[in-house]
Amino acid sequence: MATNNKQTAVKESFPVLNMTCAGCAVSSESTVKAMPGVLDAAVNFANATLTVEYQPDTTSPAAMQQALQSIGYDLLLEDESTQQETLEAIHEKKYKTLKNKTIWAIILSLPVVVIGMFFMHMPYGNEIMWLFSTPVVLWLGRDFFTNAWKQAKHRSANMDTLVALSTGIAYLFSVFNMLYPEFWLERNLEPHVYFEAAAVIIAFILLGKLLEERAKGNTSSAIKKLMGLQPKTVVLILPDGTEKQVAIEDVHVDNVILVKPGEKIAVDGIVTSGNSYVDESMLSGEPVPVQKKENEKVFAGTINQKGSFQFKATKVGKETMLAQIIKMVQDAQGSKAPVQKLVDKIAGIFVPVVLGIAVLTFVLWLVLDGNEGLVHGLLAAVTVLVIACPCALGLATPTAIMVGVGKGAEQGILIKDAESLELAKKVDAIILDKTGTITEGKPQVTDMHWLQEELVHQHILFSLEKQSEHPLADAVVKHLENTQAISLTSFESITGKGAKAVHEGEDYYAGNKKLLSDHSVQISRQLQQYADTWSLESKTVIWFANSKEALAVLAISDKIKGTSVEAIQQLKDMDIELYMLTGDNEATAKAIAEQTGIPHYKAEVLPQHKADFVKELHQQGKVVAMVGDGINDSTALATADVSIAMGKGSDIAMDVAKMTIISSDLKKIPEAIKLSKQTVATIKQNLFWAFIYNLIGIPIAAGILYPINGFLLNPMIAGAAMALSSVSVVSNSLRLKWKK
Repeated sequence: MATNNKQTAVKESFPVLNMTCAGCAVSSESTVKAMPGVLDAAVNFANATLTVEYQPDTTSPAAMQQALQSIGYDLLLEDESTQQETLEAIHEKKYKTLKNKTIWAIILSLPVVVIGMFFMHMPYGNEIMWLFSTPVVLWLGRDFFTNAWKQAKHRSANMDTLVALSTGIAYLFSVFNMLYPEFWLERNLEPHVYFEAAAVIIAFILLGKLLEERAKGNTSSAIKKLMGLQPKTVVLILPDGTEKQVAIEDVHVDNVILVKPGEKIAVDGIVTSGNSYVDESMLSGEPVPVQKKENEKVFAGTINQKGSFQFKATKVGKETMLAQIIKMVQDAQGSKAPVQKLVDKIAGIFVPVVLGIAVLTFVLWLVLDGNEGLVHGLLAAVTVLVIACPCALGLATPTAIMVGVGKGAEQGILIKDAESLELAKKVDAIILDKTGTITEGKPQVTDMHWLQEELVHQHILFSLEKQSEHPLADAVVKHLENTQAISLTSFESITGKGAKAVHEGEDYYAGNKKLLSDHSVQISRQLQQYADTWSLESKTVIWFANSKEALAVLAISDKIKGTSVEAIQQLKDMDIELYMLTGDNEATAKAIAEQTGIPHYKAEVLPQHKADFVKELHQQGKVVAMVGDGINDSTALATADVSIAMGKGSDIAMDVAKMTIISSDLKKIPEAIKLSKQTVATIKQNLFWAFIYNLIGIPIAAGILYPINGFLLNPMIAGAAMALSSVSVVSNSLRLKWKK
């Protein structure tokens, strides 16, 4: 029976909505797992996704949605093409709501703080504070109370529980003290109110959540951009030869599709007629477009250049190479276990412990202090909850991260999430893509030698290459861009060899050596020596000749960036292992590795193999950083521990990567690693101070000093101390700005 179950099982992923912390992921996962017909379920809090394997004849996504709605979460059940747009709209709406709440919480809390700190004895001071703090606690902070209630129903607790309890009790206690001050006055105690503690706590925590939501909103755009590489419509060639425009969804295997110059190829297929050059850099990362003629394969998302051709569809929809890349990126993004921040892990233990201490404090006072037990017990319990409110703890990581990310941005390093900033310091292996990362990523004429330099020959070469469709011709045209064009006749493109044209009755050729030997053109020893030298350096050699002899020889290659060699040396000095992976040939890869001093390299590597190599290094226990600039690097980027994209590369690479080097300068990578070390050190200092504060503060709040010297901490002072601990954490984070 079990095997039969597996056969009918379906595996799908859905976005989960309304999760606020790692605890939410656990409760939503266990709810779905407990449903009949569900074989396995996993909720990833980092990208808010439920991956579920279930039997469609027993349960359905709609039933799962219902189960999750009953405990306050939701599932987004939409067709894949509109899912991303809906998700982004939800994130945008949530962000706007949070922003409004935070602004209002800060505006309304300010007068409460001013009165509470400096004018607490002014007429109607308590009533004014009550007036301003009520909307903050009950309206702007209501989510903390509803989330805490949801957690309580499932017998769990999180940060929301502490915030709700400390602010709720402080608020209710203050309302009681304001309305019935005589209760305390009769007992010779002053009826203090703690409205400012309640309001400020909520304003602070809302600010933290706002920053978190802002960072989360960007994660889905990579997939959206990859999906955008597919054109929405295609032109089909019907059996009778007529053309018909149809939607991409209506394309089937064996349909014949027409591709015009500059268009994107919609699905995978095989060329049936015509020929052209196709830019496949999104797959291979190599800048030179590839020639496509009859029986050659073409792939979805690649871009046709100047020619036009027809091809027969072989793979459509989810089967295409582009769809596979999208799937791999999605899987790699989802499979990474979220590094639950140290703070979240601690909060899981910390919250129940603090609640226990508060209850224990109340009970001990009740038992040990006969007359004043209730009063002192209640005061001490509230003080414990207020002083233990995890503000400093909650700010320890985000403030350091904010300053670290800001400092990175000033240096031209865009950092997308805290995880990569924390991990970068541990990196001990870096994989570098070649094209566009170590090199410029554009073929350029690096050398040129004339047999006898005559201006007219330059004009002819420029005009000949200007008419050619070959991608390398563009490099020559660019090199000679200030040259004047002249008219040529009988232009002819010779497939796989070059081009030919006539000027004033004389034939001229531009192309490879085979083109010259086919037309019995003589090559001087001097030009041949230059060509041999450049070939050894793995440069592409182009000849220019008339019908008798070779007139010039040119070398074209992808130049190494000016700062690459120095950056690679800096990384080697940091004891980081370096690997270069490229889709280019062995000779070119070897030449680049030798010139830059990279010890390990692999040539002719496909996109999937880059990701496999990352996994290989993971198995050796390495913390791996991947540096790339093309769509072909996106799978490896998503698989690596730290992913770094070059800013002048593809949008997809930048979206998948957690860091982007705006200037595409490799020297920024050692800087990013140094920044990571400084930030992590600051986070550790912040957590240390937040903990020390709680370890000392909680026993004092509970009244440990009372038997010794009669000191009982006032919740008002506890509120101020809590604010002070937060200020000290923020100040320590700001020190990071000025570190060299």
